Amino acid sequence: MAQIIENNIRIADVETKNVMTKSSLPVGGYSVNPYVGCTHACKYCYASFMKRFTGHTEEWGTFLDVKHWPEIKNPKKYAGQRVVIGSVTDGYNPQEEIFGATRRLLEQLRGSDADILICTKSDLVLRDINLLKELGRVTVSWSINTLDEGFKNDMDNAVSIKRRLSAMKQVYDADIRTVCFVSPVFPEITDFEAIFERVRNQCDLFWLENLNLRGGFKKTIMDYIAEKYPSLFPLYQEIYDRHDRSYFEALEKKAEEMAKKYDCPFVDNEMPYGHVPQGHPVIVDYFYHEEIRGSENTGKRNSKKA
Repeated sequence: MAQIIENNIRIADVETKNVMTKSSLPVGGYSVNPYVGCTHACKYCYASFMKRFTGHTEEWGTFLDVKHWPEIKNPKKYAGQRVVIGSVTDGYNPQEEIFGATRRLLEQLRGSDADILICTKSDLVLRDINLLKELGRVTVSWSINTLDEGFKNDMDNAVSIKRRLSAMKQVYDADIRTVCFVSPVFPEITDFEAIFERVRNQCDLFWLENLNLRGGFKKTIMDYIAEKYPSLFPLYQEIYDRHDRSYFEALEKKAEEMAKKYDCPFVDNEMPYGHVPQGHPVIVDYFYHEEIRGSENTGKRNSKKA
């Protein structure tokens, strides 16, 4: 195993027998992570639990394993299957520009007719637009939970919100389906209505997910709120120490009202993928993880762009 240290990030090569893993996610199908770890180092990242299984002792965000796997020689095996790229990493972390593991994966999925969902916080996906168009049934999702670059910088090392929004627009204009994933929603900090107003003409789906503090990062976030937003700390205690769901129940109603205001379809606690009318993104809230259900993806907008 080769190891290097770059900008205080430990980078290693790892061999894996199969990069495609049957998914336990609500969307089903396969979960594919071309890397172990993620250098975006999001303070709220649920994926930090992966250290329990990989043996890493380094702080989350300070290591990255580049996976190497046998070539996928029968991509048709995944025809019609949902393939989620980036469930516990970001396939377009900055190091992807050097190592190209995600690009290699996408090239091997040519001709698969798989239903591919790419989850990212990066604009490096623009490098692969032509390949994504060739693959066909592709959706690209960007995590954007604020328009405030200062708050974003407090939370992660990924590219700016401005760059994410620009990338979303370019991918949307290339007739590739896009998602604005407002995740996680920080109570009284994330203004999802302002985000929706900004992206509603360049995304097909608008997903909302609550901030979940069941992980080991709870103290980090609670300490941050106490220091930077002390007036909100009692609210966070109600939600995350006393498990009061009323705040997110109210947000659910607010999201439904917003959908009516903009004449958009609204779905409560599902993951809809198909028949999205252009210009009217589907608004989806799934504030309660245990209640998420799946649905089918045609890979097309229900419009002249389909």
